[in-house]
Amino acid sequence: MDKYEKLEKVGEGTYGKVYKAKDKATGQLVALKKTRLEMDEEGIPPTALREISLLQLLSKSIYVVRLLCVEHVDKNGKPMLYLVFEYLDTDLKKFIDSHRRGPNPRPLPPQVIQSFLYQLCKGVAHCHSHGVLHRDLKPQNLLVDKEKGILKIADLGLGRAFTIPLKSYTHEIVTLWYRAPEVLLGSTHYSTGVDMWSVGCIFAEMSRRQALFPGDSELQQLLHIFRYSGVAGDPTEEQWPGVSSLRDWHEYPHWRPQPLARVVPSLEPEGVDLLSRMLLYDPAKRISAKAALDHPYFDSLDKSQF
Repeated sequence: MDKYEKLEKVGEGTYGKVYKAKDKATGQLVALKKTRLEMDEEGIPPTALREISLLQLLSKSIYVVRLLCVEHVDKNGKPMLYLVFEYLDTDLKKFIDSHRRGPNPRPLPPQVIQSFLYQLCKGVAHCHSHGVLHRDLKPQNLLVDKEKGILKIADLGLGRAFTIPLKSYTHEIVTLWYRAPEVLLGSTHYSTGVDMWSVGCIFAEMSRRQALFPGDSELQQLLHIFRYSGVAGDPTEEQWPGVSSLRDWHEYPHWRPQPLARVVPSLEPEGVDLLSRMLLYDPAKRISAKAALDHPYFDSLDKSQF
């Protein structure tokens, strides 16, 4: 690790500490992600190796943060892996906050929302086409290159090798705001729809500059969704076959749906339509990332730049 000069700790990722560092030879800024790895007798477990090679494959997309290399270090006889990623200095949460707070609060320009959402759908479609679910998409995990106007997916969970923890290492509770209703209701089989629900929540948040469903417990989270989901009020078997047989299903209070347009007043009708297709209760009916790219909401976007 002498190749890198650690500059500062920039966070605790889901899997360990993250440092901003500089490659001494090239001067390039990188993000070093230190991973705690359970070694077996043979060394690095094959599941971890598979996931790292998958990360390398996925990061060939410009819309996924690039994994530059992997460094293997023995620290006091304990094997450590450092994943070395390209470094970006801001994320979508900070970007939205900068438009909400500060001396001149202002909405995100519609073109920026449209462009960022398109790039997010591109990145998600790329992951899904390789059979990978992100499962924890949120504004903090989307890095932004402000100069180039590029958005990239980060923290692609090494989900299977490292298992998703419920709390992060800093003991902050992992946010539930972007979590799909089927996951909250204890469904054990879920698919690409879990990411599309999160994409919908992120889309709404860019438009509103505040979270759509900010619950602080699993029950609160579900009630937020049922009450404000302009899509459908509380879910019924008609809308979502099988919902009442999910593990954590109870009879919930009945709400009449609110028009979604009221929740995202600054979004144009095509945007509202796309959002409603991302936030359908039945995961099987939610729009896919690939189909979303062809939605009329993006008709006015110059797609040749992507």
